[in-house]
Amino acid sequence: MGKYWRILGLFWSTAIAAELEYRLNFFIAALSSVGNLAGSLFSLFLFYRTGYQFSGWTWQEAMLVVGMFTLLQGVANTFFSPNLNRIVQQVQEGTLDFVLLKPISSQFWLSARMISPWGLPDLVLGLGILVYIGLQLGLSPLNYVLSLVPIGFGMLILYSLWFMLGATSIWFVKIYNVTEVLRGFLEAGRYPIVAYPGVFRFFFTFIVPIVFLTTIPAETMLGRSPLGWIAGAGCLGLLLLLLSNVVWRFALRFYTSASS
Repeated sequence: MGKYWRILGLFWSTAIAAELEYRLNFFIAALSSVGNLAGSLFSLFLFYRTGYQFSGWTWQEAMLVVGMFTLLQGVANTFFSPNLNRIVQQVQEGTLDFVLLKPISSQFWLSARMISPWGLPDLVLGLGILVYIGLQLGLSPLNYVLSLVPIGFGMLILYSLWFMLGATSIWFVKIYNVTEVLRGFLEAGRYPIVAYPGVFRFFFTFIVPIVFLTTIPAETMLGRSPLGWIAGAGCLGLLLLLLSNVVWRFALRFYTSASS
């Protein structure tokens, strides 16, 4: 593990140094993050402006879900997107050959090679909302600590699903649009799950488990998420992580490389 931590530090230091050559991009990313957050708040305001509210969710509580969603976007843009979207490119261009020749886990290399500071504005804005709304609701530090558990499981679920979709590019080279469909589904996480009809709740719980990414962490922060849901998120996250490795190893059996 010590070896991989050292490699991770080297990966991220070189990636940040390369990205900071284009510092204007950070300013543009910050403006984009503010615009996206404003759009989320405005759409939520349209629901609540006449006194309507999602069942069991006040305005401030629904804002926690927006904060979780913004935080999720930040994590995805900082850690996931720069790496997992490149798997398709690695397969298309044949550069996956060089990854497989390296004396480290290819899944680790593909998952952690890059880091993008352009997702930091979303991280800061998401954390800012969670802290601000938490103060209004009188949440204790313990509420925040407990919410870290389902947040971590949610990130694990998102990573595993994203990686498995990227792995299918070995069979279906032009799979990039499918990963964009997953990002589209993530947009559903900006509202509490009760905002959707029953069919969509089932879909976003058992088919594409968006509920574990934002709603469950927000409910945990509010102190009302059943332990069973948190345990279910943990089991699902660990199962999908294991499955992602199995799928990747299986997919590599069909990879013919660029030179063969």
